[in-house]
Amino acid sequence: MIDPFHKLKDEACKAAYEYFDLHIRKLPRRADGQINPFGPGLDDNDVDAFRHAYVSGVFTQEYGEKVANYLGLTNEYWPGGQYSNSVSPGSRNMDLWNNKVGRRYGKKIRGRKALLKAIHNALKKGELILSPNDPREFTGSRKVPSKLSKPIVAISKSKSGRNEVFYDIEKQVVLTREDLVAKIEIGLYPGYSVKIIRGIETPVSKRDGRITNNIG
Repeated sequence: MIDPFHKLKDEACKAAYEYFDLHIRKLPRRADGQINPFGPGLDDNDVDAFRHAYVSGVFTQEYGEKVANYLGLTNEYWPGGQYSNSVSPGSRNMDLWNNKVGRRYGKKIRGRKALLKAIHNALKKGELILSPNDPREFTGSRKVPSKLSKPIVAISKSKSGRNEVFYDIEKQVVLTREDLVAKIEIGLYPGYSVKIIRGIETPVSKRDGRITNNIG
């Protein structure tokens, strides 16, 4: 099953490449004239840094810092990750650093166009790592959490704004509101409870003082 984040990642990567090609430097193209995301010269350099930061920022805007960080770590440490490089510690350090920069901007900026400009500015100011040989070292967590206390993120809402479809980022399964309610009620998700909101059973995160643990 393709995870529900796949489409967003593809959209963000495409937008990053198009912006970079238009405003920074030209990128390799296929025979049909479209930018080639698998062309030469897209790894371990400025475009690689820009893409990682922007994609991470987009996920932060859409799903929050916690989910963006988890998915970034998963991509870097999963051997099948499209842009991961498990054999190069320098490349991984570079990616984790740039992901973190992207999350920082994603938290404080609204809108993807504004985010693109902010990441471009970060690139010009030297905030991104552009080479695996950069001596700066990422200081955040380098491990994918083996167990999340609150792994649920809302991925679809009704017209009234009620969360209706959810994703367990740890188990990588999609859950309807009814599915999640049933699992909460039998104790499978102890970090959550069920409330009656406008007459409908609704999953909610138990209060723990951390806004990043909200379902969304």
